[in-house]
Amino acid sequence: MIVSEILRIKGNTLFTTGPDGTVLDAVRAMAQHDIGSLVVMDRGRLAGMLTFREVLEAMARRDGHLDGVLVRDIFDRDPLTAPPSLDVMELRGAMLERHARYVPVMEDTTLQGVVSFHDVAKAVYEDQSFENRMLKSYIKNWPDDEAQPGLG
Repeated sequence: MIVSEILRIKGNTLFTTGPDGTVLDAVRAMAQHDIGSLVVMDRGRLAGMLTFREVLEAMARRDGHLDGVLVRDIFDRDPLTAPPSLDVMELRGAMLERHARYVPVMEDTTLQGVVSFHDVAKAVYEDQSFENRMLKSYIKNWPDDEAQPGLG
């Protein structure tokens, strides 16, 4: 399975923010849409990612206050990205290595969508479940040795 298949299944609705927006507005958008990240776009180009990790770190540094904090002050400027053609198992390994929970999917400079670690785990699980069902079906329908001439 490749990354573009995950996007096709989950849809490619994008939630973005600009670097000059307030973190508080970004948190409100994340809560409203029940998402854990926003893609930070600047002049139509990917600038980075804002996730709940950066928000929590900012809150910890500021005794729980986000008043006046801008997205540009805290967002990840070097997020892991993936091309749509990347194998999901390769993406899973990269996400584990970089501790990335959300990955923008980029085709050249065009943002295609975002996949989460949950999306990747679900895709791997479903792929393996399908393979297991196929193997069980194959084993169940395995011909008996007695039925094959010359064996036994």
